[in-house]
Amino acid sequence: MSEQSTQEQNQANHPALVPMRVIEGREWWLWILAIAVTLILTLGIVSLTFPETHLISHTDWFDLKEWVRALAALVLLFDVYTLYQHFQIQRVRRQIIERDQLFQLITENAADMIAVVDSEGHRLYNSPSYQKILGYSAEELNTSSLEQVHPDDRQRVMEAGEKAKATGRGERLEYRIRHKDGSWRYLESTSSVVSAEPGKSAKLVIVNRDITARKQAEDMLAHSAFHDKLTNLPNRALFVDRLQHALTLTRRHTGYKFAVLFIDVDEFKVLNDSLGHAHGDTLLVEIGRRLSDSLRELDSISRPSTPKISAPEKTIARLGGDEFTVLLDDLRDPSDAIRVAQRIQEKCAVPFIINDQEIVVTTSIGIALSAPSYIKAEDLIRDSEIAMYRAKRDGKARLELFDPAMHETAVKRLRMETEIRKGIEQDEFKVYYQPFVDLKTGRISGFEALTRWLKPTGMIPPLEFIPVADETGLILPMNRLLMQEATRQLRAWHLQFPSDNPLVMSVNITSKQFAQPGLAAEIDLILQQAKLDPKYLQLEITETITMGDSKRAEQVLMELKALGVRLSIDDFGTGYSSLSRLQRFPVDSLKIDRAFISNMDTDPESREIVRIIIMLAHNLGMKVVAEGTETIEQINHLKQLECEVAQGYYYSKPVDNTSITEMLQNGVGYSAVAATASK
Repeated sequence: MSEQSTQEQNQANHPALVPMRVIEGREWWLWILAIAVTLILTLGIVSLTFPETHLISHTDWFDLKEWVRALAALVLLFDVYTLYQHFQIQRVRRQIIERDQLFQLITENAADMIAVVDSEGHRLYNSPSYQKILGYSAEELNTSSLEQVHPDDRQRVMEAGEKAKATGRGERLEYRIRHKDGSWRYLESTSSVVSAEPGKSAKLVIVNRDITARKQAEDMLAHSAFHDKLTNLPNRALFVDRLQHALTLTRRHTGYKFAVLFIDVDEFKVLNDSLGHAHGDTLLVEIGRRLSDSLRELDSISRPSTPKISAPEKTIARLGGDEFTVLLDDLRDPSDAIRVAQRIQEKCAVPFIINDQEIVVTTSIGIALSAPSYIKAEDLIRDSEIAMYRAKRDGKARLELFDPAMHETAVKRLRMETEIRKGIEQDEFKVYYQPFVDLKTGRISGFEALTRWLKPTGMIPPLEFIPVADETGLILPMNRLLMQEATRQLRAWHLQFPSDNPLVMSVNITSKQFAQPGLAAEIDLILQQAKLDPKYLQLEITETITMGDSKRAEQVLMELKALGVRLSIDDFGTGYSSLSRLQRFPVDSLKIDRAFISNMDTDPESREIVRIIIMLAHNLGMKVVAEGTETIEQINHLKQLECEVAQGYYYSKPVDNTSITEMLQNGVGYSAVAATASK
């Protein structure tokens, strides 16, 4: 681009420059014209005083008075023209002054910062807003503007200035500039070129806007998108991103190893319900802080002495609820992950002080080690979670290392869960009944209602589907259907087989059912729908359920007892509960666990335990049921110990309602069966 065309473009971009040049041109022409006219008039007047210079005769001249008048008129016209031009110049000058005052008013009161910078970056003008926003005085601003620009942005600012000078157009630019207090402010800048006279360098008019608040808001939004609001730890999205980066490194560096720890707080729901959700959130924050502190302290465990690979930093994240994950990068040995997990468990086991209460928590941790087979970050998280659930199933407060067999098991469990849901929808779950036998009379005194899964391909063993149903919560609708059917069936048997000692139906209550706040109301409704007297329904509750929160257990048992139902402690002897605690509960009977009954024939210790349980139960006014009886020897031992009721395969396996109805119709007693078996 030529110099002339550049000047023409600058004049087109800055029309305010044109009037000033027009005024200067008018003033010069006016002065030249005034001098020329003055000289001509002077010569004309002088020439009148020298007749010999006249070119015409005296007879052809006008009267001298006429000449003077003509010259005077000419002078008057010139004065009028000069006055007119003077007023025009003054008018334009006033406009320029007003425009200059307006510009000064705008620049001094504008929120944006306006500066004029020369070609070397020196400030020629700074609007007062610079001092308001950046804190610098006018004297402090009279330095090179580039010195205040962030070093990382300086090159971009220089390139933008050069481009503006070359093209005459400025582009929008964001950069950082140093505040007087040393902090950095974000500015949004646009620049315009001020045309220069030939031989002089052009200047830049720069308009800066402080966008620090907007940038901080954007940073906060970005932080919120990748961090947990409660604990301020990285969230799942950020953890997955860093984990994916670690997977990429394993493909580039074969020696790079890392591990994922999946941490879950044991029984957090119980803690959350007892403490309240606000204090539960406080506990989660403290756990997150302690995990972060633990990782800083344990940093030396997993750091090799080999040169550092550009790996993601050790990351702890909260996935949600009471679940945390940890990325242990650049491990020396896979066993380091186990040691870190153990140390984390030790740190978390130290009591927390929440609302002036000492809270002790335990954690279950699953570990998944990096392997070439992993491609997606989600697969590693999934496998570490599977290992964590294995740790929980094995007793909690444990850690487990993932192996491929766990994944196969998890897939099977997922398939089982899907089939259970379909089974409930297709009415494949049926109620089977196993008789209770009165050991004194040898006759049926009641039944335990049990769920059996009858698929078109055959019966599924309870041990395969009951744990999955309990873990997924499907046990709730399953047991609700069981209780509804069992109570209706018992009512039908009462009407069909009236007796002085009506049959009793026993139904198991799982831990998930026991935790339901409306359990008593739900059972009451079922009894009303079946028109069954509550005293003929017995609820079996495992010993481990009553061991958890004894106060709540006592409250729930009281609510159930208020309905008029019978209560029995199932699997007694496996939970190490004290009989003194049972004395506070409104319990009618104990069911001795089959593990003790099955060993009575061969193990004197088991036989002695059974004897003590029966004796203590009788002292507390409770009846005793022995489950799992399979031999006549066991029956005879139980009779000698004065156990009231027996249940087991010795009498009958669980059967459907049709088979039970046939037994009752035939008046089958079991004393004959026992006598026959003893021969």
